[in-house]
Amino acid sequence: MPTKPERIPADDDAEAMIGRLGADMIMLSFVDNAGITRVKTVPRSRLAHAVQYGIGVSPCFETFAFDDLMAVGRYLGGPDGDLRLVPDMSRLTELACQHGWAWAPADKFTQDGARFTACQRAYAARQTEAAQRVGVRLSMAFETEWSVGRDDPDDRAFTPAVHGPAYGIIRFGQVGDYAHDLVNALQRQGITVEQFHPEYGLSQLELSVAATDPVAAADDAVLVRHTIRQVSLQHGWRALLAPCIEPGGTGSGAHLHLSAHDKEGSLFVHGSGPYGMRHTGESFLAGVLRELPALIAVGAGNPASFLRLEPSRWAGIWQCWGRETREAALRYVTGVRGTEAWAANAEVKCFDATGNPYLIVGSVIAAGLAGMDEELRLPAEITGDPATFDAEAMMISGVRRLPISPAEAADRLAESTVLAVAMGPELYDALLTVRRAETERYRDATPAELVELTRWRF
Repeated sequence: MPTKPERIPADDDAEAMIGRLGADMIMLSFVDNAGITRVKTVPRSRLAHAVQYGIGVSPCFETFAFDDLMAVGRYLGGPDGDLRLVPDMSRLTELACQHGWAWAPADKFTQDGARFTACQRAYAARQTEAAQRVGVRLSMAFETEWSVGRDDPDDRAFTPAVHGPAYGIIRFGQVGDYAHDLVNALQRQGITVEQFHPEYGLSQLELSVAATDPVAAADDAVLVRHTIRQVSLQHGWRALLAPCIEPGGTGSGAHLHLSAHDKEGSLFVHGSGPYGMRHTGESFLAGVLRELPALIAVGAGNPASFLRLEPSRWAGIWQCWGRETREAALRYVTGVRGTEAWAANAEVKCFDATGNPYLIVGSVIAAGLAGMDEELRLPAEITGDPATFDAEAMMISGVRRLPISPAEAADRLAESTVLAVAMGPELYDALLTVRRAETERYRDATPAELVELTRWRF
């Protein structure tokens, strides 16, 4: 029998939760290494059994690419074996966006009850606990960008559902009722929405939610995206969360915001580092900055991701940092005067919705902890757009372009000792296997073909 994760309540608590549940069906989700959210479901009458014994699922999904074609890695892949999906009952949520259904994220166990070594959610939890052991508490949140299109039976097409200028009231007027229903559904599902607005790209919108602990932030990302898709369908639209909407245009990201605290408070204030950072906070961010080339393969390694990662689009393609510098991959946000103690945070801008959110938060933490362990310091910040720097300015600033292809990103991941150690051999090899399989399969695909292939996959 699987050993339950610490987050799952005792059996009597689980039974009481099931007894109060109004939903008839429960969806259990996990996210694979290609960033696809997979599900299995049970009726309410079988939920208690699932809590105790889990639901069977093949480990083959660990090496599925985004196109549902399977690769075989050194440790995982192929038709053999079975895992158990055990729902985290502390996150059991009745879905306001889908009548009669509830949702819970699942942890993966082996048949003999051990934690599955390549469980992505467990990886995020391990890194969160590693931070706590050195006295650091992290808060994180994903921003979500997406475009809405008219529900067209032709999956190969995208017809914008809204028009008008970026951030414009004209565009907002077309989505006001939709936004109301979406935010209402999210808040009924326990998600605190902080902002909603019409964005810059084609028929694009953006939503920000409150920060929470890293595992919960990844859970929230899964639930937010599902709710966006469902509410869009109810309005006769389809939600497009893929990184590229149209070749040559602005894409959609999934930026990660993070803050760090210890028993004395925020690591980003009351120190002698840049903008008042304490040395531990500066070291954490320096570790993230150093690992950004490898982190691209984790959080934006799909072939279509590189259609978004272009200069002068605020996509965060440069390995550098700066205060409120939107072209830098690592943007530092101090907050307005008087709010620094609770508002100061960092934003990693280069990620998108093709990245597994559990792998993203776990890997960012691992990178930051390595920076703390080595007492790294940040280089000088940059201002402006590095795309406009001449050769001398680039050399002086030390700015480097992040990987420009999935092959290069996979190579940088393969070189990262920090992420290899943090993930463990099975998870690390499975992620590399997926990224390299996608790279090889679509090496000669055109931008238009990549957009079509990924349009409705995320």
